[in-house]
Amino acid sequence: MRVLGFVPARGGSKGVPRKNIRALHGKPLLVYTAEAARGASLLTHTVLSTDDQEIADVGRAAGLEVPFLRPASLALDDTPTLPVVMHGLEIMERLHGRFDAVCLLQPTSPLRDAAEIDACIALLESQAADTVFSMLPVPTRYNPHWVYETDADGLLHISTGEPWPIPRRQALPPAYHRDGAVYVTRRDVIVDRKSLYGDRVVGYLRDEDRSVDIDTADDWARAESMHEAFASHGRRHAMAAGPGVSDPVTVA
Repeated sequence: MRVLGFVPARGGSKGVPRKNIRALHGKPLLVYTAEAARGASLLTHTVLSTDDQEIADVGRAAGLEVPFLRPASLALDDTPTLPVVMHGLEIMERLHGRFDAVCLLQPTSPLRDAAEIDACIALLESQAADTVFSMLPVPTRYNPHWVYETDADGLLHISTGEPWPIPRRQALPPAYHRDGAVYVTRRDVIVDRKSLYGDRVVGYLRDEDRSVDIDTADDWARAESMHEAFASHGRRHAMAAGPGVSDPVTVA
């Protein structure tokens, strides 16, 4: 399977200005993702998509391929991820031939490692999935069977549509949320169906102690604390068995 690693890193971040090249414990944030991608044996190529020359230079020095600069029209605050991926995939297929899947690696998840990338790719193939993404359990108190939404009249209804909540915590079905570290999607789902998900979605369960998605200054502070704890324990929180350590969870 030929898999394109895809790292999106625009220059106009707002919550933490210039966060993609801001130093986290002595290294630009982008470099953590570049190092993980370089260590992943199942990525065929890894490309950086950026509109910013300084970010491009940092990415290239870290070993990412940077054959283009993303047009400004695809680097706006409200630009969706899908057209950015499609733009980069089209260029990389012109340069390197057809890929079977794209692995989206956002620099805002610096504690994801190469083994987790390979594990997600392996799950895509072994489970015949359209998409695999990394995820975390939803805390019990936020389980959708216990979450209420309001209607137009201000009345509360359980988000799942059931008439009353499941009474016992032990009876709640497991629920998960995406953590943003890894998304792997088959190429035809992206190109032909214009989706990053498809119909058959499988989740890869991560360690919560390694999961951070940096969007705000508070997230940055949390990432610094987590990195310190992670480093001080000699990486003992890394996935012990590499690919396959997480049981696959079919999400859809």
